[in-house]
Amino acid sequence: MNKLVFLSAFLLTPMLVFAQIRDAEDLGNTFINLINNVAVPLLMAVAFIVFIYGIFRYFIAGSSDEAKRKEATQIILYGIIGFALMVSVWGLVNILLNTFDFQENVPRVTPPVRGVQN
Repeated sequence: MNKLVFLSAFLLTPMLVFAQIRDAEDLGNTFINLINNVAVPLLMAVAFIVFIYGIFRYFIAGSSDEAKRKEATQIILYGIIGFALMVSVWGLVNILLNTFDFQENVPRVTPPVRGVQN
């Protein structure tokens, strides 16, 4: 339970630090950008590493043992399933982004500069 609280606090820290969430649209933009820019690439990297690890186990570590090759085939399959899931999640997030018209670049108001008059 303690780890879950720590992980939740770690993932929600950018929302608190930037403190520019004014309404539900900003919250949606922040959440979708967090998924698109952090979570999906991280999970794609993990799926790629699992895939490469399975290839290593298939060709190098288990080249002579049929049981090890079968086990490595399962690892490769898990990596491919991970790729497919992540591409589908990425697609669903982009469908949501375009359906509900969330803007990725929300214009921010810049503070006036002292000494400059309009």
